[in-house]
Amino acid sequence: MLRTRLSDTLKSSMKERNERSVSTLRLILAALKDQDIAARGKGNMEGLTDDQILSLLQSMIKQRRESIKLYEQGGRMELAQREAEEIGVIEEFLPEQMSDDEMATVITAIIGEVGATSLKDMGKAMGALKEQYPGQMDFAKASALVKERLG
Repeated sequence: MLRTRLSDTLKSSMKERNERSVSTLRLILAALKDQDIAARGKGNMEGLTDDQILSLLQSMIKQRRESIKLYEQGGRMELAQREAEEIGVIEEFLPEQMSDDEMATVITAIIGEVGATSLKDMGKAMGALKEQYPGQMDFAKASALVKERLG
């Protein structure tokens, strides 16, 4: 289970005194705990599933990529480097990412599978992609490809 792997990696990183890994893993586990508490409020006592955790990790990576752009624009290269290192730690827990060619093939198949014909159907296609391929692709890129195909 992904949750156990995160905790075990935190423990080993603490033993190794890997500060970047420890701080990043603590951020992940804190965000996970927040999401679990929110899920309990909605009647889900089990907490997040592995697929939901993968989505959380993807959003954390997206946030860091946006921060890197802003830090680079502001000339704060040391902060951009720290964010890039955090992305590296987070990516260790994601499945292997699809190449652009694989993503294009999958998107074409999903569009056919859900019967999407126009931009109105983009939500159906993106929902199917997120359900079937959690954590395996950059959904911002996928969204652009879906929009291009349906537009």
